Amino acid sequence: MHESNPNVATAEALRDLALDIAADAADLIANQRDFLSKHGSIAQVTSTKTSAVDPVTAVDKAAEQRITERLREARPDDGIVGEEGANIAGTTGIDWVVDPIDGTVNFLYGLPVYAVSLGVAVNGELTAGAVINVANGDVYAAAVGCGAFVERQEKRTALRASRAQDTETALVATGFSYNANWRGKQAEMLRKILPNVRDIRRLGSAALDLCHVAEGRVDAYYEHATHPWDYAAGAVIAAEAGATVRHPGLADRAEIGAPLIAAAPGLWDSLYELLETAGATNALEA
Repeated sequence: MHESNPNVATAEALRDLALDIAADAADLIANQRDFLSKHGSIAQVTSTKTSAVDPVTAVDKAAEQRITERLREARPDDGIVGEEGANIAGTTGIDWVVDPIDGTVNFLYGLPVYAVSLGVAVNGELTAGAVINVANGDVYAAAVGCGAFVERQEKRTALRASRAQDTETALVATGFSYNANWRGKQAEMLRKILPNVRDIRRLGSAALDLCHVAEGRVDAYYEHATHPWDYAAGAVIAAEAGATVRHPGLADRAEIGAPLIAAAPGLWDSLYELLETAGATNALEA
């Protein structure tokens, strides 16, 4: 479960820095995408990572470099862990967990669901984070003990998870691994889950799925084989909005396919029971 009690002033300051740096990276991504769309092709600056269906673009790498440079200027002694290779050990007990574009496939196809995600951990506990949907400008942020909010069209609104209590009428988000064998297992789980909920949504960004739980746009979310940079910020945002969140921890690197689960508080027990029946509370490798 998400439990942490850092100094609130420290948490707020880390959140505000995360917001500032994430906004800078979001501007870079938007500008580069506009340029590529007008003068070239995003496909021309794309390679793959874990499989042929797991892409990374030059824009991901440029955004992570910008974030890393900003963090090194602002807090040179902190640690940094980034999806695209940044791995800097720190001495302060504070670590920044960076996903420059969560939802790269959506970015490639022009689907408006991709985000900068910047989470902060203090002594191993997730403490603050910011997630910005680059495509529509939605800004989500939270700090432990301070609540969570969304900024949309220059208006800041406190976030609160839905009041859903009935699994059968719950809207549930999910996602799938890039590993073909694991996808088969996830499809079998989904076959057992889908008849017992209102419907399923697959948007393609774990960070935004967690923010949508925080906002009550979906009632719950589960996914296997995520990485810490996928959920470091979103988990704080969902938890501070009142959702119950269970994540694999910052040391996880997705190799065992552990589950990430978030749900409205009144829905947690029944949803977890449903996921357990479907085998979705176990790691995929098990």
